[in-house]
Amino acid sequence: MKKYLIAGLLVWLPLAVTIWVLHSVLGLLDDVFGSVVAASQAVLPEAARQPLDGLRSIPGLGVVLMIAGLLLTGVFAANIFGQWWLSQANRVLNHIPIVKSIYSSVKQVSDTLFSSSGNAFREAVLVQYPRQGSWTIAFVTGRPGGEAATHLSGDYLSVYVPTTPNPTSGFFLMVPRADVIVLSMSVDEALKYVISMGVVAPPSPVPPVPPVLPPEAPRNQIG
Repeated sequence: MKKYLIAGLLVWLPLAVTIWVLHSVLGLLDDVFGSVVAASQAVLPEAARQPLDGLRSIPGLGVVLMIAGLLLTGVFAANIFGQWWLSQANRVLNHIPIVKSIYSSVKQVSDTLFSSSGNAFREAVLVQYPRQGSWTIAFVTGRPGGEAATHLSGDYLSVYVPTTPNPTSGFFLMVPRADVIVLSMSVDEALKYVISMGVVAPPSPVPPVPPVLPPEAPRNQIG
């Protein structure tokens, strides 16, 4: 009986966790949409409040509006007119005390992670951590810069070592390039390996098969 219970758990647990995560995300977005609608009703006339109440009862509408808003924002930011307005908004936010520290830091990180020209999390590597002889998977985020780079002699890499099973927290290390082993696995495969605590291992790379050369023709000997 224990064997069958575990087999059933292995079938339903991933599905249940997936449904729970999606339900939580959808619920959060619907709550945010409901808060926006409630704030809008406070400034709208009485005749316009009733249609908004009907929108709040539609499940999943917050997700649809969020995706539509992201698409419209991307279209706006992709043209010259939108880029000019965004640069003006960035200039204003960067002159507001306290706000500029938070905004500039988050913007630099998001531009590095999600920009198509960025190099963060593009390569999985092996590094020795937390001690010599103990290896873990890390992700290359670039090269050391600023004052830290002036104190490092030689070729160094900046790497992010994620924790398991939650890869959103981890450690930032600056290690010599010679101490880093580059992996052929993709970033997605490496993340699965970390999240599963080493249970879901990506397949080993298949070594290239050397070409089969035809047998050499015998030479005619003159004697």
